[in-house]
Amino acid sequence: MARLKVGVVFGGRSEEHPVSVKSAREVARHLDPEKYEPFYIGITRSGHWKLCDGPGTEWENADCRPVVLSPDSDVHGLLTLEQGRYDTIRLDVVLPVLHGPLGEDGAMQGLLELSGIPYVGCDVQSSALCMDKSLAYLVARSAGIATPDFWTVTADETIDPAELTYPVFVKPARSGSSFGVTKVSRAEELAKALESARQYDAKVLIEEAVVGSEIGCALLGTGSQLVAGEVDRIALSHGFFRIHQEETPETGSDNSTAIVPADIPEASRLRVQEAAKTVYRALGCGGLARVDLFLKEDGEIVLNEVNTFPGMTSYSRYPRMMAAAGLPLSEVIDRTITLALTGKIR
Repeated sequence: MARLKVGVVFGGRSEEHPVSVKSAREVARHLDPEKYEPFYIGITRSGHWKLCDGPGTEWENADCRPVVLSPDSDVHGLLTLEQGRYDTIRLDVVLPVLHGPLGEDGAMQGLLELSGIPYVGCDVQSSALCMDKSLAYLVARSAGIATPDFWTVTADETIDPAELTYPVFVKPARSGSSFGVTKVSRAEELAKALESARQYDAKVLIEEAVVGSEIGCALLGTGSQLVAGEVDRIALSHGFFRIHQEETPETGSDNSTAIVPADIPEASRLRVQEAAKTVYRALGCGGLARVDLFLKEDGEIVLNEVNTFPGMTSYSRYPRMMAAAGLPLSEVIDRTITLALTGKIR
């Protein structure tokens, strides 16, 4: 039986470029060579596309071929430049292992839609909705899920610091991880926090600081086939959760530990999973996503954010939650590829 030709796209131009490369390395380690023939497409920080042997530490400096993903559905794959002419490589499916803007926000998904190639993960609409936290909150509220109180500030707008009740979090509305996020405890700190957030996005979100446990739920599938992984809880020693901000995240964080399964009552775990599924479906997600929530002391569940292609690194939360539920990363990959190709999980 012929192996499936899988395009693994990684890197990208967002601030999460290094995380994407690490995610791609972990995906490469878990791709079954008897089932798949991988083609690794690395996107440099400056936006150059390269066909590489793999996402190794020196891939950007390796002898890679220039490559583009053709938007022509008749090509159904890649165009590679060699000896002054283009050759084609037909792909069966694409794994867009990209995080943040221009990878997780619908841009890459739009290109893949034009190409006609099936791809793993959320579609254009759900990717764009989830990337914009303010829009995701509005959809979640319409589905009956609580969200923080929030305000948005665009590039040409200002906000009176006296209008807010502190503390608040100031963050880019459409960015990944915790880049540009600041906890603001006093009115005089607001201007600097807005400036920091605007380094990543012209649209800034200001939201109330929710007091509660930070809980994550990994989801896989679509419709009635939706599967939830184990729930995790972020245990903080101080400050707030700043994912991917450490110098060497592989060795752990200086202020947080992910506890899987979460040390919360069984009834709370089930309610968190159901709330996460409600958010996932309301936003139109498919394939996979990680829904982050707050669990308050009174039992109320509040949406934090949705990651439509969560980290797949050796230290990432999504694969750990799925593994705790009995689904190793190799099986997660198999299921998402099957879903991309057939619309069903096998």
